[in-house]
Amino acid sequence: MDITRLPTPLPPKLEQRLEPYTNYCSQRVPLIIDNGSTNLRWGFAGYESPFEGLNAVAKYKERRTNKPLLLFGEAIDVESGAKAQTRTPWEGDVLLNFDALENALDYAFVRLGIDTPTVDHPVLMTERLCSPLHSRALTSELMFEQYSVPSLAYCVDGIMSFYRHTEEISRPAVPRPDFTNDGLVISFNTASTSIIPILNGKGIMSNVKRIPWGASQSSDYLLKLIQLKYPNFPTRVTSSQSNWIFQNFCRFAVDYPSHMRTLKDPLKIRENTCTIQFPFSLPVVEEKTEEELARIAEKRREQGRKLQEMAAKTRMEKLIQKETDLQYLLNLRDGKGLDGKREWMNKLQTEGFDDDSGLDETIKRLESDLKKARKKEVEGDDIIVRQTVLCRALSSMADNQQEEPSFPLVDVPDVDLDEDGVKEKKKQRLMKAGFEARARARREKEREKVEKEKEEKKEEEEREIDLNGWAKRVRQEQEVLMNRIKDRARRKAALSDRKSAAAQARMKSIANLAADDRIPKKKRKGGGEDMFGADDADWAIYRKINTAAASSDEEEDLNQLQAVEQKLLMFDPTFTNQHTHAAIATQRSALMSAFRPLYEEGDIEGSTRIHLNTERWRVCEAWFSPGMAGIDSAGLGEVLQSVLARFTNDEKSKLAKCVYLAGAPSQLAGLTSRIYNTLRPILPPEMPINVSVARHTNTSLYAWHGMAAFSATEDFLKAGVSRAEYEEYGGERVKRWWGGNWNGSAIPS
Repeated sequence: MDITRLPTPLPPKLEQRLEPYTNYCSQRVPLIIDNGSTNLRWGFAGYESPFEGLNAVAKYKERRTNKPLLLFGEAIDVESGAKAQTRTPWEGDVLLNFDALENALDYAFVRLGIDTPTVDHPVLMTERLCSPLHSRALTSELMFEQYSVPSLAYCVDGIMSFYRHTEEISRPAVPRPDFTNDGLVISFNTASTSIIPILNGKGIMSNVKRIPWGASQSSDYLLKLIQLKYPNFPTRVTSSQSNWIFQNFCRFAVDYPSHMRTLKDPLKIRENTCTIQFPFSLPVVEEKTEEELARIAEKRREQGRKLQEMAAKTRMEKLIQKETDLQYLLNLRDGKGLDGKREWMNKLQTEGFDDDSGLDETIKRLESDLKKARKKEVEGDDIIVRQTVLCRALSSMADNQQEEPSFPLVDVPDVDLDEDGVKEKKKQRLMKAGFEARARARREKEREKVEKEKEEKKEEEEREIDLNGWAKRVRQEQEVLMNRIKDRARRKAALSDRKSAAAQARMKSIANLAADDRIPKKKRKGGGEDMFGADDADWAIYRKINTAAASSDEEEDLNQLQAVEQKLLMFDPTFTNQHTHAAIATQRSALMSAFRPLYEEGDIEGSTRIHLNTERWRVCEAWFSPGMAGIDSAGLGEVLQSVLARFTNDEKSKLAKCVYLAGAPSQLAGLTSRIYNTLRPILPPEMPINVSVARHTNTSLYAWHGMAAFSATEDFLKAGVSRAEYEEYGGERVKRWWGGNWNGSAIPS
C-alpha cells in the first residue's frame, strides 16, 4: 500500500532582494500587482520573479512587549492568537475589505524598499472579471489618495496569462507592439471559473461567462466528503490540509460515469486509492514488573470475587422473597372456597387485587420470574458463588451436605428466647429458606432436564424422519430471532435521531411520566399515598425510556439464537459458520472494505489514515456538474457551448485553435483531455481543437509575468488612468483596452 504522509509545515521564510530600490526609483519602473483572492504577488516590472504571499492580514499585540504587530501571509500561522483575527480583502469573488487591502499593500511597498512619502510608479493591477464599480472606485481611491500613484491601469488576470502564454510560443526578441492572437481562455480562479473568448487580441467581454465554482469550493467540497466518510476521525482535518490533498491527488475523469462504473470492482478501487497518513502520537505505556502485574491481577480477581458474592447474595435474597410471596398468594388462592364471596372480595381488595384475574396474573408472573431466576442460579459459575455464600453462613453443615440440616429455633416463639437466641433464630430462618430454595431449584432442574430430554428425543425423531423439514423449521426460528434482534438494534439507532418516531414516542413517555398526577402534599398528610412502584409493571416505563441498558429479553434471545445455531451447525450440512448471526452482523462487502478499509481497534497509525478513491474524481467533476455539490449553475460544458454558439464557424475555428487553461487547477491531471472531449461534440468534426496549459512550473505567476511584459509596451501608457483623469471622472472609470474589463463606463482612449 502506497502511503503519503502530510508535509510538515515549515516556518515562513523572508525572501531577500539584492537589487536596491534606487535602481527603480529614478526610472519610474512600472509596479505590477496581481491582487489575487488567495495570493498577492507584487514587484517591479524588471524582476525575474515577484514577491508572493498569502493575501491575508492580522493585527496582533505581542505578549512580551505589548506592541501592536501587523502580520501578513504565512506569518499569521506563527502566532496562534492571531489566526482568529485574520482578515482577507476578498469575500468570495468580490473585493470588499479595503482596510485589509491597505494593510497588505503597506507590507508590499515596505518589502520593495519604497521609503518615499508617495509611490511614484505607474501601477498595473489585476481586478476580477466583471468587477463591481464600488470595488473599483474604492481601490482607485486608495491608490490615488493614499499612495499618490501617477497612473493606474486595471487588467483581467486570465487575459494577461494568455498574453504570457502566446508570448512564450512566439518568443519575440522585443516586446510586441500589437497583440492580435485569437483564443479561448478558461480561467480557473479561487472562487469562480471564467470563459473569455479573445479575437484579434481583444477580449470579447460581451460574450464572457462565469460559473460560481472555483478552487476554494472544490477544497471545501473535498473536506466535507472526508468528514462524511470519516465522521469519527481522531484529528481535525483543516482547510489547508484539504487544499493540499486537492492539489496533489484530485484529477479529472475523461468520462466520469464510465470511470465510476469501473470502480465498482474492488480491485480497481484499490488500485486507484491514495492513502494519506496524518500525524499521530503513540501512547506512552508504563512498563511494570511481573510482581506488580501479578499483584494487580490478584487484586482484580479478589474484587471480582467480592462483586460476584455480593450479586449472588442479592439474587438469593430476592429469590427467597419472591418464593415467599408466591407461596403466600398460592395459599390465598387455595383458601378461596373456605370464605364467602363478599369475604373473598374483601380479602382480594385488602391485598391490592380487583378480582381473581389480577391474582392469577400476579401468580403467573411470579412463577415466570422464579423460573428464570432458578435457571440462572443452576447454570454457570453462579451456583459456585451461591454455594460459597451459603456455605459461609452454614459453616457448621458444610461437611454434611447430603443430610437435611436441622433448624431447632425456627418454631420457637421469640418470647422464649433471649437476645442472642432471637439473632440465631433469624439466621436459621434465612438458612432454612436458602436450603429450601436450593432444594426447589434442584427439583426444578431435574424436571427441566426430563422435559429437555423428551424434547431432544422428539426432535431427534423428527430429524430422522425429515431432516430437510426440521432444518427448514429451525432456520425459520433463527430468522425470527435475528429479525427480533435487528428490530431492537434498529430501534436503538432510531432513538439517536430526535425526529424519528421512536425518539418521539420515548419523549412522550418521559413527558407522561413527568406529568403523571401525583398525590398532593396536603392529601399525603391526610393519609393519601403515591402508589407508583407498588406494582412491578410500573418500573417497565424506565426500561422503555432507558436506551443504554440491555434488556433481559435481548440476552435471552441471544442465548436462544446461539443454541439454535449450534443445532444447525451440528446436524445441517448446508449450514456453515458464514450463516450464523455473528458472521452476518460483522460481514462487510468487499467493495465497502476497499472503499474504506477498517483497522483493528487500538491501531492508532491505521486509524489516522484517510483513503481517497472516488472522491478524487468526484470533486473535480463538480466543475462540469455543479449540481452534485449543491450549486444551482450550469456546468463548464454547457457554458462553453453557450459561449461558442454566439460566434460564426470561422470565429469558432480561430477560438478552437488555442484553448488555453489558466489557473492552478489547470495543472490537475486529465483536465486537458476532458476539455477536448467536451468541445469535440460541440464543434464541427473537421474543425481542429488545440487545448494547452501553461508550461512553466509555477503557473500561478503567468498572469504577473504577462503584466510585466505588457508594461514594457507603448500600449501600457495608453491603458492607465492618470490622476487628473481620476479627479475628473471618478474612480469607477477605466480606459478601454484589450486586457481590461469592457463596460459602458470606460473612458474612450
